[in-house]
Amino acid sequence: MSLVSIFIASVLTENIILTKFLGICPFIGTSHREKGALGMGLSVTFVVFVGGIIAYFLYHYVLVPTGTEYLRTILFVLIIASIVQSINIIIRKKFPKIYELMGIFLPLIAANCAVLGIAFLMIDYQYNFIETVVFILGSGLGFTILIYIYATIREKLAQRPVLASFQGVPIALIIAGIMAMIFSRFGL
Repeated sequence: MSLVSIFIASVLTENIILTKFLGICPFIGTSHREKGALGMGLSVTFVVFVGGIIAYFLYHYVLVPTGTEYLRTILFVLIIASIVQSINIIIRKKFPKIYELMGIFLPLIAANCAVLGIAFLMIDYQYNFIETVVFILGSGLGFTILIYIYATIREKLAQRPVLASFQGVPIALIIAGIMAMIFSRFGL
């Protein structure tokens, strides 16, 4: 696949949320407002980018040469948790205003299965380093775009009358299903 194809696929047609169903919890849980959704999306993109690059090098230059590939799950979890904790500490100390704004999102990222899933997928797809970077950026951007669009729709929908049986999670899942159908059309 070309780099453009990898990028387009990871943003649209192979979106981590809509095709792999990874990251559904923060997708549904933090998408009530545009600002919160954008904060979560950008935070996930940053953690995925830094964590993915570190995971790539540790996997290919430590685990593979030593024949310990089976340790990738624990390694990736430790990498992600360390990055999230480090970012949390740095932002809290150096940028208290940003910490107040994004304080709740940073701990949630450590438990976001999309972050771990992207690390696994880049290895499973056997991408080289450049393809991995493109895939990681595309996946993070796809997550951010999707959660932002979703939050925008949910904000507009909150101002409209909705049948009682569809309020809350049911209408949220219906919207997500419609978005999945729309995004899948980009691949044709």
